[in-house]
Amino acid sequence: MEWKTHGERQIYNNPWVNLWLVDVQQPDGHRWEYHVVRLRHLAVAAVVNDRQEVLMMWRHRFITNSWAWELPMGLVEEGETPEEAAAREVLEETGWRPGPIKPLIYAEPANGITDSQHHVFRVDGATYSGPPTEKNESDRIEWIPLSEVRGMIDRREVVSSGSLVGLLYLLMDETIR
Repeated sequence: MEWKTHGERQIYNNPWVNLWLVDVQQPDGHRWEYHVVRLRHLAVAAVVNDRQEVLMMWRHRFITNSWAWELPMGLVEEGETPEEAAAREVLEETGWRPGPIKPLIYAEPANGITDSQHHVFRVDGATYSGPPTEKNESDRIEWIPLSEVRGMIDRREVVSSGSLVGLLYLLMDETIR
């Protein structure tokens, strides 16, 4: 059952978030204006070293007033590929220069209200380059054993969807090997 789009109009715009009203018709014939949030796409990096540890950041999110562990991530800039964005974010946010990068998983975390795309990459290894250049991203940067990640998720120490999707897929992938 497919919804039909009859048009759309932007009602708010800034560099971070855009709000649109979309004139839609549901399969039952009901027609109305649906709010859609259009966001820039996100690149996430699950950096894994040869000791089976993943590079994570302990950070505060003011919107939910919560602390949690996250993978390095950030918005894909104009003219940049998601892979380039992931590599840039790892270096800026952690000070580690990423090794080989390959796609891990793609997700649309809230596709009933937003068009946000999350491109999650696996990075095999990293070389320390120096302190992070992004000073406002995290309080701590640590290599966390993959064997501890499931417990961290269960204790709600990891709550970001980009991090959860990447870590869970990474754990699933590790169990298959």
